[in-house]
Amino acid sequence: MHNLFEQLLDTLIVLFGVSTLVFLLLVMIPGDPVDVVLGESAQVADREAMRAALGLDRPLLERWGLFYIDLAQGDLGDSLVRRQPVAQLIMQRLPATLQLAGAAFLLVLVLALPLGTLAARHRGRGLDRLAQGFALIGVSIPNFWLGPLLVLLFSIQLGWTPVSGNLEPGSLLLPAITLGLSMAAITTRMVRSSLLEIESQPFLRTARCKGLSETAVMLRHSLPNAMLPVITVLGLQLGSLLAGAVITEVVFAWPGIGSLLVDAIRQRDYPVVQGVVLFIALSYVLANRLSDLLSGWLDPRIRGTD
Repeated sequence: MHNLFEQLLDTLIVLFGVSTLVFLLLVMIPGDPVDVVLGESAQVADREAMRAALGLDRPLLERWGLFYIDLAQGDLGDSLVRRQPVAQLIMQRLPATLQLAGAAFLLVLVLALPLGTLAARHRGRGLDRLAQGFALIGVSIPNFWLGPLLVLLFSIQLGWTPVSGNLEPGSLLLPAITLGLSMAAITTRMVRSSLLEIESQPFLRTARCKGLSETAVMLRHSLPNAMLPVITVLGLQLGSLLAGAVITEVVFAWPGIGSLLVDAIRQRDYPVVQGVVLFIALSYVLANRLSDLLSGWLDPRIRGTD
């Protein structure tokens, strides 16, 4: 119970810090959201009336305090531009982002676990070098460069996939590869390192002495015991999928919360920016907590230290 309270307190502190930082950064950015709503040619009286209606004429500390009062009641506010509740906008865009993040995470599991396992089993050989080369390339290529490159090759040159959007068959493939490649590369290296680290453990020698094949030793003993650090990395990466989806969704015009965030920043739609950033931060924290719980379930020694 004490540990649960500490984790809840840590989560609240993180969310408070993130929301405050975003609030202050938005205030310091030049520009006025009233210009977006009414246009720069609007009359002074109309502009002042709109500022009063939106609460933008109030002191900074008062606006900051009102934001947290509403947040404590579960109210993220209303969009200044779309005139809809922020929570409703997030829920409308969330399924598309979850679809993209889920496909990217599946790609990570399909690529990283077999590649990392084969690289560790064939250490120093051609397959190991191939897997390490893939990991190096995946880590080195940024999303904002890989996405347009894939579009130029597979969409424009070959015509195999749609250029953008999520309405046509195959539209999920390129965004999922763009979002999941770097995560798959990092996980591949972690799986390989974890397997090599436990290679000299006595229980593996015992399993081999019992006559088990190398495949059986790898699948039944090595891989389960090497998964703890991999799960930690996967938890961190899973939380970063939503943050990384921002760039990917913009590149592919994917109608998720990442595109919603970028549009809101352009329009200086304060409540939407704050709501989306808070949601991403909460998702990141929850993903890390989930990885901690899963690690504790797999290794009771971790639970004993909590």
